Amino acid sequence: MLPQNLTYFRMAKKLIISIIILLAAGSVSIAQDPLYSQFYANPLYLNPAMAGNTYCGRLNLNFRDQWPSISGGYITYNVSYDQFLEKINSGYGVMFTGDRQGDGAMSTMMISGLYSYKLMVSQSTRIDFGIQASYNQTKIDWDKFVFGDMIDPNSGSTGNPTMENPADWNKSVSYVDFSAGVLLGYEDKYYGGIAVYHMNEPDNGLQFNSQSKLPMKITVHGGMEYNATNGGMGGVEKEDVGISANFIYQRQDKFQQLNLGVYATLFPFVAGLWFRYNFENPDAVIALIGFKQDHYRLGYSYDFTVSKIGLNGGGAHEISFAWEFCIYKEDYKRRVLKAIKSPSF
Repeated sequence: MLPQNLTYFRMAKKLIISIIILLAAGSVSIAQDPLYSQFYANPLYLNPAMAGNTYCGRLNLNFRDQWPSISGGYITYNVSYDQFLEKINSGYGVMFTGDRQGDGAMSTMMISGLYSYKLMVSQSTRIDFGIQASYNQTKIDWDKFVFGDMIDPNSGSTGNPTMENPADWNKSVSYVDFSAGVLLGYEDKYYGGIAVYHMNEPDNGLQFNSQSKLPMKITVHGGMEYNATNGGMGGVEKEDVGISANFIYQRQDKFQQLNLGVYATLFPFVAGLWFRYNFENPDAVIALIGFKQDHYRLGYSYDFTVSKIGLNGGGAHEISFAWEFCIYKEDYKRRVLKAIKSPSF
């Protein structure tokens, strides 16, 4: 008989991989996109309308390790670059996203191209419209699959044969999908947006003769900037303490999630605290600390899991890095004027 905690972790691993198999086969309809906790540190992933939302070129790197204490957790990483095009009042971007699940039993990669148009409605109001086209590929490693009929409930071992047939499965599936978003900014005080992903709901099933549409994901986000030093909305300078309150709501098929959070900024430091709620149950409390300069920023966040899996899963670690290619002081001033105000992380 295995020690209780070792049995738990082994069974948790089998459970995670078994769930992955069900999702890949299309047997259940709760598949969802990878999620990040540093939403604004990954702007192109949050909303296509954010492409070119700074005057200078911008490189973003993101890495997330979810449930590291349980073998078979989730590793997600993201690389993106975007640039503002002043002559046509537009922005463009490219993005690569990778996701590894179940010790590599299933891996997904996505390559995206993005375009946004910047419309100045008035001196104080701007609306950005964005579109995104993505090529996706999902691969499976059959040798790492663990099905329910392979698990010994007493020992947690997987020596039993399975009735599943590899011939019933694709080893990989590829598809193209399309997304769009809108971003609104009022002076440097209020901001918000909505994005719709997978509008064509492509078939991403890995099992032959199965229909598994990737459901649309809808994201609604918004917030405000308060100057705690001088009082009043907006107008936060480097020497001021800035407070930013935010919300993000996401829905994909039957899955819903609400995130509520606040950032406090005293240049060059940023601290943040979020609460993530999945409607069926509380999910996590997210703590963040960041450091930023005029041209770059670095952030680290940790998810304290409060759902049933608890801290036994190890929570989630997330790291972000961004570099803005502004060389001259004039570039920096123009960047500040052009960008819709939003948090850095």
